[in-house]
Amino acid sequence: MHVFDSREKIALFIDGANLYATSRNLGFDIDYKKLLLAFQKRGYLLRAYYYTALVEDQEYSSIRPLVDWLDYNGYKVVTKPAREFTDASGRRKIKGNMDIELALNAMELVETVDHFVLFSGDGDFRSLVAALQRKGRKVSVVSTLVSQPPMVSDDLRRHADHFIDLYHLRNEIGRNPAERESRLTRRSEAEGDLDDEQDIG
Repeated sequence: MHVFDSREKIALFIDGANLYATSRNLGFDIDYKKLLLAFQKRGYLLRAYYYTALVEDQEYSSIRPLVDWLDYNGYKVVTKPAREFTDASGRRKIKGNMDIELALNAMELVETVDHFVLFSGDGDFRSLVAALQRKGRKVSVVSTLVSQPPMVSDDLRRHADHFIDLYHLRNEIGRNPAERESRLTRRSEAEGDLDDEQDIG
């Protein structure tokens, strides 16, 4: 992957629900320790942000252990309460959009970071990518074209400086399949509800 320069200051911006849905579609879980190491090898990793909404009224949220682990292991975790509602067909849905928080943090770092790595396929980030590029910054988008349908907005992919398919990173940042079996049941609802409201357009 020759999209990085070892002298660059890199920051990762991870749309948690979107990345979870993408890796699940590709059939693997992310090992977040390996993910940090992978990008520390590619340049000077300044920050790694992870964004997720939390359902506050649940006594125990299955994503809480992941959030706590990330917080203590090199990630800056940004959360906000998820909003619960019932859709037209009477199904309970959870909406937890973190776009504004992610965009604000990215713009705050625009004078410091050379290369922004956005883990999301959401087309809403197209204007953020353009704003960072106008400031002379490089933006890579990590998502996938391999899934059916693709998880990345065509508009977002076209405007990024580089597109990195998550599928090609799976051997480097994927969790050991044996661990996957034991964790699958615990994590299946973790961000599953949140990506109900994900859309890439």
